[in-house]
Parts: sequence; C-alpha cells; structure tokens
Amino acid sequence: MFATGIECSYPTLEGGRWRMDQMAACGHYRHWRTDLELVQDLGLRYLRYGPPLHLIHQGPGRYDWAFLDEVSAEMQQLGIVPIMDLCHFGLPDWLQNFQNPEVPHALAEYARAFARRYARVRFYTPVNEMYVCAKLSALEGLWNEQCRDEHAFVTAVRHLAKASVLMMQAIATERPDAVFVNSESGEFYQPCCPDSEIRRIAGFENERRFLPLDLLYARAVNEDMRAYLGRHGMPPEEYAWFMAQDVRRRAILGVDYYEWNEKLIDSQGHPQALGELFGWYAIAGQYYERYRRPMMHTETNRLDAREGPRWLWRQWHNVQLIRRAGVPVVGFTWYSLTDQVDWDIALREALGNVNPVGLFDLNRDPRVVGLAYKHLIGLFASELGQDPSLEIALNEARKLAVARKETFHA
Repeated sequence: MFATGIECSYPTLEGGRWRMDQMAACGHYRHWRTDLELVQDLGLRYLRYGPPLHLIHQGPGRYDWAFLDEVSAEMQQLGIVPIMDLCHFGLPDWLQNFQNPEVPHALAEYARAFARRYARVRFYTPVNEMYVCAKLSALEGLWNEQCRDEHAFVTAVRHLAKASVLMMQAIATERPDAVFVNSESGEFYQPCCPDSEIRRIAGFENERRFLPLDLLYARAVNEDMRAYLGRHGMPPEEYAWFMAQDVRRRAILGVDYYEWNEKLIDSQGHPQALGELFGWYAIAGQYYERYRRPMMHTETNRLDAREGPRWLWRQWHNVQLIRRAGVPVVGFTWYSLTDQVDWDIALREALGNVNPVGLFDLNRDPRVVGLAYKHLIGLFASELGQDPSLEIALNEARKLAVARKETFHA
C-alpha cells in the first residue's frame, strides 16, 4: 500500500484555552477537494486521514458528520481507500484531556458510531502514536493536560491503550473484517558512554517506548516495568485485563520514523537528538521481533525540503531491505500530502512557521519530493501490487514463522 496522509493533529495548549488544529493551519478545510484530487494525481489509492474528532464528537451520543459525509463521498468517487485515524493527539473539549478516565469508553462509543455510519471503511488507526501522545501531553508538558510527571504519563498510557483496545473491539462488532493499522513512533535510545547509570537510563527508555503497544497487544512487560506501572497508579486488575484481551488478529503494526526518533542519552542522563544512526530498518526490526505483526512504514518526512528526495529513497530502500529479510511489510507512507505548520517546535506555539515537508506546498504546488514519490510509485507499484487484503500479509508472516520454528499469533 503506497500512501500519504493529511496532517490532522489537534492538541490543546495553555490549559485547553486554544487548540492547534493542523487541518485549519494547512488549509485542508478549504482545499479538501483539491487535496483528494492531488492524492489521485500521484497515483495513490491509500490515504491516512484523520477526521476532526474535536469537531465531530460533540458530547455523549452527539455527532456532527456533515463535513466528513462530503469528504467520504468524494473519496469513494475518486477511488481513494482511507485509513481512518480516529484520535490524533487531541480530544474534544468536553473530554478535556488524557487524564480523564471517561476517555476510553467515550472513544469506543465514537468508534462504533463511526463504523456504523461509514460502513465501507475497512482500515482504521484507532489512536495515533500513543507513546508520543502520552509523552508530550503528560511527561514533557507540551500539550493537552501539560503535565510533567511519571504518574500522569502512566495514566495517559493506560487510557490511550485501553481506548485503542475498546475501539478495535467496537469497530469489529460493526465490521468484522476491519483491518487496524496501529501507528506508533519508532524510537531508540543509545547510551553515550559505558557509565552504568547512563546505560540504565537508556535501557529503561528502550523498554518504556514499547509500553502502550505492550498493553495493546497483551505482551507481558518485564518485572521492572511492571513495578513502574504499579508505583504510578496502574492497579493489578487493570494490568490483568490488558493481558486477557486479544485484538492482534487483524492488526498491522505501523512504525513511523523521523530523523529525531533516535536519541543519545548524554553524560547528564538527558536525551539528545542523534539523527539517523541505525535507521528505520534496524529500529523497525526491533518492533517486529517484539510483536511479530505485519508491518507498515506509516510516516516519514524531512524538514529540509532539499533533502526530501534523498530521504524518501533512503526510507524506501530500508523497506526493500527488511522485506528481503523476510519481514512482512505491507505499506509505505510519505507524511504528509502538504506542508505542515509549527511542527519544528512540536506545535508548542502558534508561530506560523511553514515546515516544507509535504509532497505539495500550501499553495498545492508540487515539491520535488512529490515528483520523486510519484516516480517511485510508478516504478514499483506494478511490481509489488497494491492489494488491500490483510490476509496476504498474514500468510507471509505465517510462512516466516514456520521457517523460523516460531509461534505466530494471528
């Protein structure tokens, strides 16, 4: 599945007093018809699309579908297959933030109503980048609840992971053949030196990056992480509930990668951006070894537009290499369709900085990377095929597991 996406983040800032809505900042609400036509012009069938949750879900049982009805009808007319991204870094005002224990059930109700209304939609990302959302909202104090403590982080992780489980279950009741693309940021922490404390910090962070996915996929965490969860508010019965769920059967693991995803733990114990050291191939391989799911490269871009085409091809060669190694990768995504605004400062302020990361600029004129992606798709789409069925990926994964004499959980 060759794909792109519409940047759709909508976190709140300053105690919820205002919202950074990227669909507004990037002009999608005004130019959505043009944007969909650009997807088609690129030769793409698949589009990661995040309907504006904060505008649609107006209260318990109350929804405003007007905008999305039009968009959905146009997608169908153009033959675009959406991967619907139901929660992307923010919540409606009435739900406040990710410390609210009502969030998981409210989002499950939304997911069920969504799947019932848009019955033709098969692909879903229930919650985008749970780890990043929890970290930036509850540990680094940038978005939504703007907390800076471990208890708040664990609370956000619990609610995000539970929401994902309940949303997947709710959607499956309406569409049993639904496919879930669980998009997560591919992170890695490297210790700067052999100091035992620096190594301990890096080791902890390298376990913590997996925490939301461990809960989602019912993978038991190690003893240290289990103790960490207990110290910071997760009751034993809640952990047991996660371990008793099974939503993996129709799940693709999406691993996003940017040049800041790899971090060095410096001599003071602080993470510093490391740049591309090991790359998507190595880091995605770590996620595959842990979860054994069919995979997709679900996000990448480069802030320097001049480097965009080189970065595109490097990411694509990573995908080719890992596929040759036997890992079932079923999709690749340049994110996003258009340039973004203020992502260079992680949306912490509304400065209006245009980040030239798109396949098109905000005038909807093509960037060089957009032309390069269209060329790449033309070269490889017919060779690889574009088939929306998860069954092909599952069969690939089963064959690999048999070859390695491993148990494959499908």
